[in-house]
Amino acid sequence: NTSTFQEEIGIGSQELSFWWNRRYKNSDMSFCFTACVVGMLLGFLAHALLLFGPSGACLVMVGHPLDLIKVRMQTGVGGGSVLGMMGKTLRAEGFGGLYRGVSAPLTAVTPLFAVCFWGYDMGKRCVRLWESKVMKREVTEFTIPQYCVAGGISAIPASLLMAPSERIKCLLQIQTNVGGVPKYNGMLDCAAKVYQEGGIRSLFRGFGATLLRDVPGSVVWFGVYEFAKKEMLRFQGHTDKAKLSPMAILTAGGLAGMANWTICIPADVIKSRFQTAPEGMYNGLWDVYRDLMAKEGPAALFRGIRPALIRAFPANAACFFGMEVGQKLLSFLD
Repeated sequence: NTSTFQEEIGIGSQELSFWWNRRYKNSDMSFCFTACVVGMLLGFLAHALLLFGPSGACLVMVGHPLDLIKVRMQTGVGGGSVLGMMGKTLRAEGFGGLYRGVSAPLTAVTPLFAVCFWGYDMGKRCVRLWESKVMKREVTEFTIPQYCVAGGISAIPASLLMAPSERIKCLLQIQTNVGGVPKYNGMLDCAAKVYQEGGIRSLFRGFGATLLRDVPGSVVWFGVYEFAKKEMLRFQGHTDKAKLSPMAILTAGGLAGMANWTICIPADVIKSRFQTAPEGMYNGLWDVYRDLMAKEGPAALFRGIRPALIRAFPANAACFFGMEVGQKLLSFLD
């Protein structure tokens, strides 16, 4: 009955409180517990830095000039061909102009990729748990649809880091040195001014659009990568994934990147417009979409796809190759 249940809850709470006080009230025990937690976090960060830092940095540095052209095309800052816009940027802003806004993604890339691939691993665990507990069958080898589901799950935690980084990056990319003094003097100055204008909500402006882009994008990204690896493994006549050649990994990563951007470019256009628009210009993502359709038509949703696809192959090939090599080199830490 209810009174018996409440008594049991009360007794359980007292026992838990007594156990906690006995274990952690003592300062030495608290210190040891805190030290263990901090040590685990530092170990995770060190592992993430070594594993995802180089691969993420390769992706950013290889792809950023074309990403800048993509964002400027999407937001209406520039027009013309990809090579024409790159030449115009070089003449007006110098070589450094091609890397305008690179500090934000370069700073966020290590924790971002750590969270992304951790989310992918958690997604696979969720799939395995679903199959075991609900479908009553064990997963011996993941299927491509299961990899896709895990990839979609990975985008949810990653977007928490991606959204503010993308907001700052896009604002820095669309400003030029032509016609006056730039509004922002770097990543920290941009972040501070955005926060002053609208608080934390302004920094995370476009989070919904980032999810709208990255969830289906990650479904395709991981799904195509695993599918391409499986097919190339079969083509090479191997069954062990460890025997996959470097060229096969590079090709699989490049194809995955191109497939990802083919799917998510419309959501990326809406995100870029929304994140770079003045405060109060749009009331939400649907308002951005209606404005685009009314003024520029459906073709506007694919603006910037050329530099995005040109950038996608080498950048994502470098990313996945760096990740695979890092996993092999650091396998003793697992």
